Amino acid sequence: MQVTPFDPATASEHELAGWRDVLNAVVASDMPGEPEWHSDRLRDYLAVTMPQEQRVAFVARDGGGDMAGHANLLLFSGDFSGTGIFEIFVHPTQRGSGVGRDLLKQVAQRAAAEGRETIGVEVIATTPAVGFYEHYGFVPSVIENRHLLNMRDMDWERVRDGSRRIAAGYRLEYYSGGLPESMLERYASTKVHLRVNGETSWRGSADARRLRDSLDTLANRGLRTHLVVAIAEPAESVVGLTELVVAAQRPTRGDQYDTVVAPEHRSYGLGLAMKARMLCELAENEPQLVDVQTWTASDGDPYAHVDAQLGFRNDVEWYEYEANVQQLLSRL
Repeated sequence: MQVTPFDPATASEHELAGWRDVLNAVVASDMPGEPEWHSDRLRDYLAVTMPQEQRVAFVARDGGGDMAGHANLLLFSGDFSGTGIFEIFVHPTQRGSGVGRDLLKQVAQRAAAEGRETIGVEVIATTPAVGFYEHYGFVPSVIENRHLLNMRDMDWERVRDGSRRIAAGYRLEYYSGGLPESMLERYASTKVHLRVNGETSWRGSADARRLRDSLDTLANRGLRTHLVVAIAEPAESVVGLTELVVAAQRPTRGDQYDTVVAPEHRSYGLGLAMKARMLCELAENEPQLVDVQTWTASDGDPYAHVDAQLGFRNDVEWYEYEANVQQLLSRL
């Protein structure tokens, strides 16, 4: 088995198809019923990153040259320059042959070469990946619950009613693909409320420039953004927001990103109204959607009750595993 670097920006269409096929084989084996990945804009999805961030990738090939597995490592900058996150996918027919270990070793060696102290990976609780990563000393740092909403089996009258249940003095605005330049600063200032223990969340940015970069990066990767914003009148301040993306590579699945309401504007029904409005907009603008997924923290989430009212059902736990790079290398 040979493991080599992989550059999606210059890879052939055949190589990208091989990457997709491994990913779909893993999905079919470990999470049957999940939507397949498509080739549409797959190159962009794998190659494009935020400014000052870097993604490196590796592929493992069998003796016949067929792709047996692949890995990618995203290296952060700024406040998160000491870490990185990665993914490894091994074709089910190649498991147990050392492919996963070889790919993990390449990831760890590159992380060490880049001066990273830790690396993290997301793992679905019901898959063989749990045992694999725990064998090499990874420990869970965060446990989340995934929830799914079936767009084809919803009480749309109830959802539309929820989207209109907003207190006097507020209004909702919907944007697709980005935000007006005039709103970036106000929108970013609301994201500061995503901070936990003084640290900005992974997806949250309270900086207008980084917010603009994030929205541009999503578009350049083939992810369509949908945003609903709560405005307090007459000050015209942004006091709440909810975000969702639909990837060209998986067009039947919507991914919920951040939802936040400024503390002084909670208890006015904004969370429910924004999320319900989002679903109404998705029904009109993304008619191919089959479902939407969202995540809540296992130790409680302020919007879990809102998701339940809208019809989201608990699906499966997701673990965020972390390992010290030098300790990991000593085990490989």
